[in-house]
Amino acid sequence: MKSAQATTPSSKPLALWWRVLRAFLVAYLLLLLMLMWLENSLIYFPAKYPAGWWNPRGLQFEDAEFTAADGTQLHGWYLPGKDPQTVMLFCHGNAGNLTHRADVMLDLPQYVDASLLVFDYRGYGKSQGSPDEAGVLADARAARAWLAKRTGVKERDIVLWGESIGGAVAVDLAAKDGARGLILENAFTSLPDVAAYHYPWLPVRLLMRTRLDSVAKIAKYRGPLLQIHGDSDTIIPIALGRKLFDAAGEPKQFVTIAGADHNDPRSRESFDALDRFFGSLE
Repeated sequence: MKSAQATTPSSKPLALWWRVLRAFLVAYLLLLLMLMWLENSLIYFPAKYPAGWWNPRGLQFEDAEFTAADGTQLHGWYLPGKDPQTVMLFCHGNAGNLTHRADVMLDLPQYVDASLLVFDYRGYGKSQGSPDEAGVLADARAARAWLAKRTGVKERDIVLWGESIGGAVAVDLAAKDGARGLILENAFTSLPDVAAYHYPWLPVRLLMRTRLDSVAKIAKYRGPLLQIHGDSDTIIPIALGRKLFDAAGEPKQFVTIAGADHNDPRSRESFDALDRFFGSLE
């Protein structure tokens, strides 16, 4: 008499489901490994020279060339004020290069007489190297040092202005060394928080090496803060901006731009808020 087989008809669906689940888990693990490997290329989208608008009509500037602490050669545009009331460092977002911020350079003189440096992180525009978290933070520190030397002001007396990922760069400078004022546009709490918003099915908070953890730093900054955020921002939700604002000390003000998305042009309301902020600085 033959013995009964161990595999019964009811076990076949279970074996099939296990094979499907195993294949899914393997694919999921491979996806996580790929995202970890590509992390920097998914965060930074630099436009290298000659991409961009390198001869904007009506804009008078000096080329600024300086070196980060690790020897990386960096580049920026310096716009001296006629009788500057303010010295300002602008930290741009994660895409393009400094030429894509020509609107800031052209429009700002209508609201404040400032000496302004707009610079490119490593890998952007004419700056050498490749961007990563430690690198872009070091680049901003080198840019501020160059600006302080060029204008004869102390580094802590420079106003820091950061948009998007540049907001995290500006927060890092302000929290460690102080600033005359801090302006943040469409800023976030931390980069893993942004990633978790867009990819809730991925364990990004555990896996991301890049942190840019502004919410853990901003309370160390003791000075005036202006935050501007669009309430229709689809890249960095305004809730993350407000959470960052709540973690900051006084004096501070939060300006909501109705209907504005992340990459919309700056509105008159934004520039009016900037005008008031500049006027409030001592």
